[in-house]
Amino acid sequence: MITLHHLENSRSHRILWLLEELGVPYEIKRYKRDPKTSLAPPELLRVHPLGKSPVITDGDLTIAESGAIIEYLVDRYGKGALIPPPGSPERLRYTYWLHFAEGTAMPYLVMKLVFNRIEKGPMPFFARPIARGITRKVKGAFIDPNLERIVTYIEGELERAEWFAGNAFTAADIQMSMPVRAATARVGPRPAMARFLERIHARPAYQRAIEKGGALSILS
Repeated sequence: MITLHHLENSRSHRILWLLEELGVPYEIKRYKRDPKTSLAPPELLRVHPLGKSPVITDGDLTIAESGAIIEYLVDRYGKGALIPPPGSPERLRYTYWLHFAEGTAMPYLVMKLVFNRIEKGPMPFFARPIARGITRKVKGAFIDPNLERIVTYIEGELERAEWFAGNAFTAADIQMSMPVRAATARVGPRPAMARFLERIHARPAYQRAIEKGGALSILS
């Protein structure tokens, strides 16, 4: 039996959604964030040495990292669903976006969140001008230009086709759902990205994942 170690309001929502799309039996073990720090609880360290989510266990296997979990579940339980045929152009696009999500998009989106919090957060009055000056310079010279390029690229790809790998919904769309949501919150909405989010929110499996795992809120 697959067990999803599900941290509330986290990237493990994507794995819960994937399991619903695949229709395979699974169970959820829920974890709550620390109310002060928003960090994962120490109990997750008993599952994986990094103490982060998502993590699944399947028999003797323990698998972390969203992309690795998605590849494992689709390969083992998908029976050809949610993945384009081998050797097709769509399969190459599928693989690209599966890795783009965490390899390219999310690092900049996380940096944007962190620097926004530093800029707006409380601090001693004498440090405020220096800290905020540094954060604005880093955002203006490095984070924001890269994010604008990434968001423009994603928007252009979604204008070409409804889904990231082409005209069919795949697990790459599940993986890319988090960067699209985060980019919408931290950079601003774009029409094609908004339509993509409407399509995924309308999927019954997505709605079941929300019912079972709780609402997903993206910090800006």
